[in-house]
Amino acid sequence: MKEKVILAYSGGLDTSVILKWLIDKGYEVIAYVADVGQDDNFSEVREKALKIGASKVYIEDLKEEFVTDYIFPAIKANAIYENRYLLGTALARPLIAKRHIEIARKENAIYVSHGATGKGNDQVRFELSFYALNPKIKVLAPWKMQEFLDEFKGRTDMLNYVKEKNIPVKATLSKPFSEDDNLLHISHEAGILEDPAFTPDKDIYTKMKLPQDAPDKETKIEIYFKDGVPIKIVNKKENITKTKPLELFQYANQIGGENGIGLLDMVENRFVGIKSRGVYETPGGTILYAAHRDIEGIAMDREVMKLRDMLSPKFSELVYNGFWFSPEMDFLSAAINKSQELIDGVVYLTLYKGNIFVDGRESPSSLYNKELSSMDIEGGFDQKDSAGFIKINAIRLMAHHAILKQQSRSRI
Repeated sequence: MKEKVILAYSGGLDTSVILKWLIDKGYEVIAYVADVGQDDNFSEVREKALKIGASKVYIEDLKEEFVTDYIFPAIKANAIYENRYLLGTALARPLIAKRHIEIARKENAIYVSHGATGKGNDQVRFELSFYALNPKIKVLAPWKMQEFLDEFKGRTDMLNYVKEKNIPVKATLSKPFSEDDNLLHISHEAGILEDPAFTPDKDIYTKMKLPQDAPDKETKIEIYFKDGVPIKIVNKKENITKTKPLELFQYANQIGGENGIGLLDMVENRFVGIKSRGVYETPGGTILYAAHRDIEGIAMDREVMKLRDMLSPKFSELVYNGFWFSPEMDFLSAAINKSQELIDGVVYLTLYKGNIFVDGRESPSSLYNKELSSMDIEGGFDQKDSAGFIKINAIRLMAHHAILKQQSRSRI
């Protein structure tokens, strides 16, 4: 009997070549397609995989789980890598890997395979997740196998191979860049974008309009949170309310894209030590991130916020580097979930030409006291107490200044 391999398959050039190559090497290949919201014709992908020689094709709808178990936890954590990137690709990888391992277990397959290259982040994200979920799994990663590298030195070799094997692919030598598409974002990188000074044409964008092309009118929405999780989005003018997680997120994507929200062009640091340039469209995620940060301002204790803000960069780094299924992530997630227990309420937003304006917020867990903060109402706060408060905090400042003054005199 042939050994079974579960291949993460997209229908693109790389994974189509890998599918046929593994078959030629004597494996029985089962293709696994993860639907995380990408704009693909899955019937065509299935047909192509079977035509190439896959013994079976799994097409798994993971969109709802992606929103509830990965995107929303990242929103709760205010996860943003290097202060800019909302982790669209990175968040999808552990989910894809999780289902990959489940299918391997179901099919009694000891091998899994993927098309990620040896220079990128995805190889790390996939394989760390594979080994965490099944320590006995064996990974066939062709882009790290000498036999494969000897045969395919570049894109030209791959195109010649698919022509020889009569494999239908849309890729050509003239394709200017690569993309990764899912519910949270679409990324554009490589090819012409490898020049960090190159300005891409606006035709590159698919999830959003450029801000300058967005309508000359405002869109007003309300976003409701419970325990830090978005539970409802409302557009009163259009009489639209969404409460189901997937529908809520899809609507946030829609109105964000229409209003030019969520464009990012950056050079980031890959985990493997290489800098790379990415152009990202993240409309819905950008809106929810902004709203969540704002509701925390009224409902989260100051010292808890300081601690949580120390954890958020680490959470983001773990996601980016592929450590979703790790003990440190379990620890951070538990702490972040605790910080979100009273993050309830609604944020009122205006979207306009790439901008998100916060119009106001309300929370049943509000720590804001109008009487305490008012300049017109005494409100139980004795302003004379502030004199002692300031003097106590000034003690170390006065001592430091005295030392500096003494040292200055001794030098003279």
